[in-house]
Amino acid sequence: MDCKIFVIKTNYSEEELIVLLKEKNEAGFHYLYDHYSGALYGVIFRIVQSKEYTEEVIQDVFVKIWNSILQYDSAKGRFYTWMINIARNTAIDYLKSKGFQNELKNQPLPDFVYNSAELSTTNKTSDFIGFKDVLGGLETDKQELIDLAYYQGYTQNEISEKLKIPLGTVKTKMRNALIKLKDLLKDYQ
Repeated sequence: MDCKIFVIKTNYSEEELIVLLKEKNEAGFHYLYDHYSGALYGVIFRIVQSKEYTEEVIQDVFVKIWNSILQYDSAKGRFYTWMINIARNTAIDYLKSKGFQNELKNQPLPDFVYNSAELSTTNKTSDFIGFKDVLGGLETDKQELIDLAYYQGYTQNEISEKLKIPLGTVKTKMRNALIKLKDLLKDYQ
């Protein structure tokens, strides 16, 4: 009698995970969700500022990751960064959707207090942990630009209006902030 023993791996490298996802392997998807949902939830929540809406958006984000994994190119950036961009763009698109805007008009928004302890659902090994410390390495004005653009979902035009500075200045400062951030992140790779 020939018995085969299957070992379920509980830890994957980023490269192994990408291969599993490209093969549409369900174990890879479960691993992805278990290890990255907390961090992506935090990014989405900072933009939509509602648990209910965040839960809707995070489902869309994981479907988009699953369906567009073949578009991921490691030469253009890290997998985690690619996923954060999908989460951020999906959250912003959700806020701008007509359905969401109509819903806001038709019902009062619940009052809540921003509580960072509620966002600490991330796995301690996630790439997201410590990112605020990295942002602390930027000048205050650059931190504000990153926060407005990537956590609150403002466009560069909206940032220009909000901070009352020229659009060209916003673009230059944002570019400089991202270059500096990229340099700071080299220590974390």
